[in-house]
Order: sequence, then C-alpha cells, then structure tokens
Amino acid sequence: MMMTEELDVVIMGLGTGGEDLALQLLDAGLEVAGIEPQLVGGECPYWACIPSKMAIRAANLLAEARRVNGVAGRAQVTADWSHVAKRIRDEATADWDDSVAVARFQGKGGRLVRGWGRLTGPRSVAVGDQTFEARIGVVIATGSKPAIPPVPGLADVPYWTTHDAIAADPLPASLIVLGGGAVGCELGQVFARFGVEVTIVEGRDRILPLEEPEASLLIGSVLESEGIEIRSGARVKSAALRDDDIELEMEGGASVSAKRVVVATGRTVDLSELGLDSAGLDGNGRFVDVDDRMRAGEGIWALGDVTGKAMFTHAAYHQSAIIAGDILGLGTRPITYDAMPRVTFTDPEVGSVGLGEAQARERGLDVAVAVKNVPSTFRGWLHDTGMQGLIKLVIDTASDTLVGATVVAPNGGEVLGLLSLAVHQHTSIEALRNMTYAFPTFHGGIGEALGAYARGTGKVIDPAYEMSGHLD
Repeated sequence: MMMTEELDVVIMGLGTGGEDLALQLLDAGLEVAGIEPQLVGGECPYWACIPSKMAIRAANLLAEARRVNGVAGRAQVTADWSHVAKRIRDEATADWDDSVAVARFQGKGGRLVRGWGRLTGPRSVAVGDQTFEARIGVVIATGSKPAIPPVPGLADVPYWTTHDAIAADPLPASLIVLGGGAVGCELGQVFARFGVEVTIVEGRDRILPLEEPEASLLIGSVLESEGIEIRSGARVKSAALRDDDIELEMEGGASVSAKRVVVATGRTVDLSELGLDSAGLDGNGRFVDVDDRMRAGEGIWALGDVTGKAMFTHAAYHQSAIIAGDILGLGTRPITYDAMPRVTFTDPEVGSVGLGEAQARERGLDVAVAVKNVPSTFRGWLHDTGMQGLIKLVIDTASDTLVGATVVAPNGGEVLGLLSLAVHQHTSIEALRNMTYAFPTFHGGIGEALGAYARGTGKVIDPAYEMSGHLD
C-alpha cells in the first residue's frame, strides 16, 4: 500500500539550487521534503565547480612557479597529482560522502527522502511506495547529466565522464578530451600541466565556441604553447580499443589515440521519468518551461539546469531566491539573463557577459567595438611573463551603453564584475569613461579600452593586439 505524507513544499532534487531553496524555506518555518537519489548538494561541491577549481588552482601554481625563471630567479618545479587527489577527496568529505550536507538539511527540520521522484499530480510526488502531498507546491530541481555523443563504439570503450576525471588518481600518460568547451579546455590545461599528453577534439570550427572568436583564438594559442594538441572541426566517426589505447577515428580518415578519453561534450536534461504529463506539463520538451517567477504551472516551480536557462551554479542560486520569495510572498526581481556572467577558468581566465559582437549585430544593434590588448595595459606590462589577454567591449551606439564584454586575463572572472554591473544596469559609456580606475590594475584596462574608443568609429583595436595575430 502507498503511504501518504503531507508537507508544505516538496523539492525534487537537492542539488545546489534545490538545497539552497530548501534551507531558505526551512528557515522560514515551512515543512519541506527533499527528494534526492544521489548526493545532497549535487554536482557543484563533489564533482564540478569546487573540486575542478581545486585542480585548476594547483595547475596554476605549477605554471606560476615555472614563470619565476627570468623574472625573479630560478625555480625547479616537480608536479605531483597525489596532493590534488587527496585535497579533492578531503573536500568531498571522505570520498564523496554527503553526510555533512544531510545533517545541515535535517538539522533544520527537513525531511530527506532517498530515491527518484515522479509527479503523480500537480502537488503530488511519488517515491517508491511513498507519496508526498504538497500544501503549497512542488519544485522540480532534478538537474542534468553528461551528454554522451552517439559515436559508434564509444559505449564499448572505458571512456571517462567528468566525474571519472575529477576522481582520477593516478593520471594517465595520455588523454583525449572530447569537447573543446569550457570544461574541456579547463581539464585539458590542468592535466597537461601535470605532465599528461593531451589532445582536445572539438567538432565545431573552434574551441570555446560560445565565446568571442578572439577569445577562442587566444586561448587556443595558449593551450598549444603548453603542448596541447587541438583538433577543431574534427567530427568523430568511431571509437575502438587498440591494444591498451583508445582510438578515435575522424571523418576524413584521421585518427587520434590515448590511454583515456574524457567526454566533455556538455550536459543534457531528461524529462521522461518526471511524470510531467500528470501535472499538466509538457513531458516531451527539452526543458521545463518557466515564467519570470520560475513558475512551471499552478503550484509547480522549477529551477536550475532542468529549465535550460543559464545552466550555471550562480544562476541556480538566484533562481532559488526568486522561488523562495514567490512562495513566502516576499517578491523578488527576476533574473536579467542578458546580463548573466560566465567564466571559463583556464589560465588566463575568460570572463564574458551580455551579447557578443555577432549576437548584437544579429539583433539589429548599431554596434561599435573596442578591443584592448591586456599585455599592453599598464598592469599587463608589469607582469612581463609572456602573459596573453584581451578586453573586448561591445557598445550599442544608439543608446551609448555597454551591451556585452569579454575579458581574457589573469583573474578575468574578477575583472568581469564591473562589466557585469555595467551591462546589468545599462550604464552609459560616458559614465564608464568618466570613472576613476585604480592604477595599476587589470580592471583599469577597461578604462584604457574606453579611452581608445571613439563613438561612431565602428571598431577600435589596440594596434599591439592587432599585430598579435589573434584577429582575422
């Protein structure tokens, strides 16, 4: 017999956003059930954001130490991945144990249910032989999973997902990274800096295809200078084991082989087992459709990757605040997705916000662009370690406002903060130009780029950057 329990809110999925929402509602005195088949906290603390940045931090320390030569003396650096592996395992609470997160949730009075939830009505969720009825409503926060491309033979070889790559110890001698997006480039650079022979295979015509072309070219140049082979425009035809190696054959006949292959071709959302139809929702779409209050239907909200809206941890946190405000009657302003920042944590970092140049032109905006070569800024010149970088500003000349920006620089994600605010607030270029920028700073390069910008010229390019070979 089915057992039924009634609570205020049922949250399907306690990943980053779901857990955060649950804690907010519990603090407000509501009765909350959280349904989670895997780890409370989701991808971010155990497999993605946090452990990957630990690995990136370690790899960047190696690279920075090697830059001592010729600048501050001489240094000999020996890489040892075991330190990184231990730190990741310690952070993940003794080999991926969520007991700390569970105690935090239950300590506030949350009802944790292990298993896969399925809607059986607008405010009803079944988990095994239990049914939970929500007096206020249900929140769908079931996340996403790795997207595995339908490459013939791939299922028959021991490929890695990003989970396997993060948990790896020891590292393989060679590695193919299938996918040249943010995650693929980050992991590729990390492993290369720890002595792995890395090849990045990207089906589209450039790595980081969601970023500005200039950023893709620059990061590609950096990765290749570190010994990483990049094969862009390479579509994989098949995968097979060849003795102890995994071989990928490309369309056209070329092939590449390595000891391991990590699939980093993005994430996908599976709605098929959520029972959306029973709640009057479309179960055949790619994502759960929501409005600006994250409402998917009467008494149903959704957040995070399952909505397909800005699949970032920081977006999920913002969405959880919107839902909490809606449920508690507090009211919140909706997210401005046009000002959603993102960072690729390569070295140098790639920070982006708003529209790219091509996107702005496609929208019919009268666009002017300023590009500044970071090494020719005052702070970039002080670095003097072969550092590469750029600042690209996309300006709507009709409104004289910044509508998009990209920063490729050390701490580029931090430099992005000012530009994100400017895009979010529709700040005028005149106001940005009249600011005083601390000297000498990387963010001061924004002021230098604006100083070179003259309204109506279409595109202002730092001559030093133009000569660097990163522009067509």
